[in-house]
Amino acid sequence: MKFAKKLLTATVLATLVSSAYAKDLLNVSYDPTRELYKEYNTLFEQHWEKETGEKITIKASHGGSSKQARSVIDGLQADVVTLAMSGDIDALNSNQQLLDPKWQERLAHNSTPYTSTIVFLVRKGNPKNIKDWDDLTKDDKLEVITPNPKTSGGARWNFLAAWAFAKEKYGSDEKALDFVTQIYKQTPVLDTGARGATMTFVQRKKGDVLLAWENEAYLALNEEGGDQLEIVTPSISIVAEPPVAVVDSVVDKKGTRKEAEAYLKYLYSDDAQRVIAKNYYRPTNPEILKEFSSTFADVKLFYLKDVFGAGWDVVQPKYFDDGGVFDKILEKIHQ
Repeated sequence: MKFAKKLLTATVLATLVSSAYAKDLLNVSYDPTRELYKEYNTLFEQHWEKETGEKITIKASHGGSSKQARSVIDGLQADVVTLAMSGDIDALNSNQQLLDPKWQERLAHNSTPYTSTIVFLVRKGNPKNIKDWDDLTKDDKLEVITPNPKTSGGARWNFLAAWAFAKEKYGSDEKALDFVTQIYKQTPVLDTGARGATMTFVQRKKGDVLLAWENEAYLALNEEGGDQLEIVTPSISIVAEPPVAVVDSVVDKKGTRKEAEAYLKYLYSDDAQRVIAKNYYRPTNPEILKEFSSTFADVKLFYLKDVFGAGWDVVQPKYFDDGGVFDKILEKIHQ
């Protein structure tokens, strides 16, 4: 009896000690990564306990990328951020330094463990015969669904992909401006995030075409309406690079730096890269990408700097900050 009591006491103490050392991480991410990180978080929790004997719980927050960045700036205690573009992570230092300005040097591929691109989601049978970007503006009654570039990272990639196509086809930024302006004239609603835009198109059945992250389009096809929708891959699209970063000010305060760094580093592991591909993001490991070659359409891809000659530090203020090109487009539309 005494032995049983001692054993029970030891078990309770061990549980309390384990609980005391269990840590939580908060990953503040953008809309279309919900399914990816739900699966990856479980994988990492199992990996961490196997490697260290410690339990860890990963919590996630999702929304429009820029709105999520604003939440962190305003005090949301994110251990890590996995946002839609580097500009949103750089913005974390706009009022105070929340992370190392050289955060992109910490991990491979500029701290981008996966990429995506922009495709079209259309109604089954493609009744509007949409095959490429220029088909979006041939009929001014055609409704284009895309979220708001002021709040959504995916929307900014949509905007830039359309601009790049028009600049290549029509030969100038002026023509590109006209083309993109026409697209927004045909956009009846601007949701705050990519997932909201998907719901508008798929569930509310509004619009003729959705401009979407490739992974978001596949998820919609598989989960929301595969018998009612199909994907159209345009002739050219942008390499969308959603990076990841540790929020130094938070992890140093919480004492979670070791766990947070391991969490992001493990995204580059073979197991994680396969989870990434299963969720329709393009893994940066070329061998894993080959394993899933049948998943992803062959499309001519360009990088931001290829067309715009600069990174997000220049592109964001020029096109999307207050008074930028997008604001001027809206002003012109609503005159």
